[in-house]
Amino acid sequence: MKHLRWQVLLAVFLVALSAVFYLVQISIFHSSRDTLFYLLQDLAFVPVQVLLVTLIINRLLSVREKRSRLEKLNMVIGAFFSEVGTTLLTHLSDCDPNLEKIREEFIVTNVWTEKEFERFSKRLLAYDYAIEQGKTDLVYLREFLTERREFLLRLLENPNLLEHETFTELLLSVFHLVEELACREDVHNLPGTDITHITGDMIRAYRLLVHEWLDYMKHLKDNYPYLFSLAMRLNPFDKNASPVVTW
Repeated sequence: MKHLRWQVLLAVFLVALSAVFYLVQISIFHSSRDTLFYLLQDLAFVPVQVLLVTLIINRLLSVREKRSRLEKLNMVIGAFFSEVGTTLLTHLSDCDPNLEKIREEFIVTNVWTEKEFERFSKRLLAYDYAIEQGKTDLVYLREFLTERREFLLRLLENPNLLEHETFTELLLSVFHLVEELACREDVHNLPGTDITHITGDMIRAYRLLVHEWLDYMKHLKDNYPYLFSLAMRLNPFDKNASPVVTW
């Protein structure tokens, strides 16, 4: 209410100030006809001003604000891969029996163009994501993910996630995998049906992780070459990955 009252007082003051200026103009030049003419001329331009402000300028500001939110979200995505995503992707991809067929294609380099990213992204749509049952270390996976549950929860609370549906879906799938593993007291002696169920959850997270990782690598290459350099050296699909610079 105080804020609204302040706005009303400001509007009254500005209108009164404008009226004073018009009265001063009439008293000096003794021509109310010309004053009225220019007043109506200014009023005639008001709809155009409204158009410029509400439709064009506001639109430009909205686009700029959205870009700012997306940039902040990309920082969140970077934190996710640093804390969870890269390690999880390494672990899941090592259990993929089909990966060797295209492993070399995952080696993203600094000479990749936008067309190469797009080509590989389209190819991944037809890729048969799989996790070999019995090869995954569920004990390690449960410990790794449960230790980062609070971190994932904080990411899910970020309002900027509304701007990025695919990353939100990825977070939900990883958090669901955390919940599935955390609620089982013993993952050593699970029946085959339960292992199949958990494997399905891992495949879902794995598929979303791969696509989000590729998009994130493209973002780094386009905007942050120094971050992209480290991401290349830590490529989860590269068996010889090392943070040590050797070239």
